[in-house]
Amino acid sequence: MNEYDGIIVEALYSDGTEEYRVPAEPMKMEDVMLTIRTAKNNATEVFLLWNNSKLPMQKVGTEGRFDYYSILVHVGTETSSYCFEVHSKEKCIFYGKKGALDVHDPYFDFQIMPGYTTPDWAKGAVFYQIFTDRFYNGDTSNDVLDREYAYIGKHVVRVTDWNKCPDAEDIRNFYGGDLQGVIDKLDYLSDLGIEAIYFNPLFVSPSNHKYDIQDYDNIDPHIGRIVTDDKGKLLKKDDLDNSHAERYIDRVTRKENLDASNELFIELVKEAHKRGIKVILDGVFNHCGSFHKWMDHEHIYDANPDYEKGAYVIKKSPYNKYFRFFDERKEAWPDNESFDGWWGHNTLPKLNYEASPKLVENVLAIAKKWVSEPYNADGWRLDVAADLGHSGEFNHQFWQKFRKAVKESNPDAIILAEHYGDPNSWLSGGEWDSVMNYDAFMEPVTWFLTGMQKHSDAFRGDLLGNSESFFAAMNYHMSRYNTQSLYVAMNELSNHDHSRFLTRTNRTVGRLASKGSEAASKNIHPEVMREAIVIQMTWPGAPTIYYGDEAGVCGWTDPDNRRTYPWGNEDMSLLKFYKELIRIHKENPVLKTGSYKRLYAEYNIIGYGRFTRKCQIVVLINNDEKMKRIKVPVWEIGVPDTAVMERLVLTTKYGYSTDKQTFNVEYGYLQIDMPVFSAYILKYEVED
Repeated sequence: MNEYDGIIVEALYSDGTEEYRVPAEPMKMEDVMLTIRTAKNNATEVFLLWNNSKLPMQKVGTEGRFDYYSILVHVGTETSSYCFEVHSKEKCIFYGKKGALDVHDPYFDFQIMPGYTTPDWAKGAVFYQIFTDRFYNGDTSNDVLDREYAYIGKHVVRVTDWNKCPDAEDIRNFYGGDLQGVIDKLDYLSDLGIEAIYFNPLFVSPSNHKYDIQDYDNIDPHIGRIVTDDKGKLLKKDDLDNSHAERYIDRVTRKENLDASNELFIELVKEAHKRGIKVILDGVFNHCGSFHKWMDHEHIYDANPDYEKGAYVIKKSPYNKYFRFFDERKEAWPDNESFDGWWGHNTLPKLNYEASPKLVENVLAIAKKWVSEPYNADGWRLDVAADLGHSGEFNHQFWQKFRKAVKESNPDAIILAEHYGDPNSWLSGGEWDSVMNYDAFMEPVTWFLTGMQKHSDAFRGDLLGNSESFFAAMNYHMSRYNTQSLYVAMNELSNHDHSRFLTRTNRTVGRLASKGSEAASKNIHPEVMREAIVIQMTWPGAPTIYYGDEAGVCGWTDPDNRRTYPWGNEDMSLLKFYKELIRIHKENPVLKTGSYKRLYAEYNIIGYGRFTRKCQIVVLINNDEKMKRIKVPVWEIGVPDTAVMERLVLTTKYGYSTDKQTFNVEYGYLQIDMPVFSAYILKYEVED
């Protein structure tokens, strides 16, 4: 134990969970009980620094090695900040979101935002991300055909070999995965233990990734349903392969196909909900595609009387102010690429919200539409959300309106944003619920276990196995969240933008163009992947599996990370391990909503706890090629001095075991031998 001015700092603990803040997510004008834990008989006085007041706290109980101090405060309508001031021997230290500090730093104060709640179903929920074209082809009649249409100057390609790795130029290649395929595999996802699906974009778009949306109001028939040919003829059952048809992108304007595709989405959500699985949509609202009906740069909608003229077609278009045009325009469409494109891409016109209240109104209507009847999606993931608009001030104003629109339509919907960097200003209670957790999960885990940058673009030997760097990064970045946002953050190992984690275990710098697809699977280390999965399923937040990770899919960064799911060729050992870890995660509520604390750190080894007063789980990782004997202070999370802990899982270089084994705690410490490249999950629970 270490003493800081006479205070046993390892014993100090508080956070925003329901054991230290009651209620954990207060409403406006509500009383809240705040609690801090200290070492038994260690503190002489404890104060709450509440906004601009210093309030004495009362010792309310003693349990084991700890005293508990509490105070009742009243929250108003605005955000309140607080931390704890703990005295001993006429000295004091301060305790906030970053832990114990010798000087009060308000930057790391706890905060209460009255009325800021995140959906309970999402706290610690197991998400599964699907890039639809590569998951499963359940309906070949809607497949994109060779040369069906041109996209950015070249014709699209129908890939007939499902197991073929993506080409370096992949955006025009279609493998045929669709929503029917997801419906067909819902039982697989349910058996895996998935609680929510996050889809990459599903709306009408000519690309396979669909981040250049053509129509926010409709599901793309290529992943939905095609019931008419390019001339509007209703297809018979015998015609559904469409192999005879010359089909063009403008046939997605056929109302029958759009309606049928939307109906299929309704069916998918219903079937998912029957299995207790939520459905999250990808919202790309910073920009759209140049082919969008609002812009119509490619004149897809121009000749169709059912659609208004696009902003690129005529100056008097009702959508003219939806975009920023730089040059003086003629009545007809301009002769140059004179509009603002996101990052300069003329296929991705940036939406000009500040100039058009009507655009804001339309996008908010879209946001409400898909989380309401009859579609009933369970929330949004927001693409490049911090980029939306032309100023930070407007960006925050828009997301406040967005949250209000979505939550009024579906109070239990989740709002998750793609964001790199500090998300704190958006997590103030009025905008996003949380983010894709790069800074406080993916990056620290990747550096510690593999030494690799998340695109496989660099190797850092100084970060590989650096436990102090790991915990420092986690501690700082987690402090920028509030508990309700941290516990719904998407904790990913891989996704559609970064290399597959299993590939990163080969510690090789490379991309598809430089190394080739085969190299992504060479010299990989499944034992390190198992360590990563243990962390993913036990760290605070919502573990999010990128489709195929559970089956052993490898791949460099985009586009190689978008390989197809290997149906029939899965790594069954890895798949079974994922199922076991998901089961452990779901069977132990402490892993969803319990407190977190660092317990142990040395080169290549980390240990941490997830705990409540009734249940404590210890997670230990040895990412070293040498066996290590370690002594872990499990008393810090409330494990009794002479407890017997039960092993839930052990992973090693050669596999894993879920056989039960017990370990004796002595004087509050657990001494344990860690095999090479291993992970332990151990549990102690107070018997009722």
